[in-house]
Amino acid sequence: MTVKVSERDDSHMSHEAIAHGVRIWDVHQQDLLVGMFHDERDALSYKQELEKLEAQRSQVS
Repeated sequence: MTVKVSERDDSHMSHEAIAHGVRIWDVHQQDLLVGMFHDERDALSYKQELEKLEAQRSQVS
């Protein structure tokens, strides 16, 4: 499983969000968007949670 966290590119945000300084971190799992967060720490925590759950599933199988 691949989980990635990346900061959203300005070209994928509204002009209003850019003007207000809004930052968004996307979490992708196997190239599918599974979460969006305003705080990078929250995005990284979610990534760790997904990886932990996947590891648990692998041990059960």
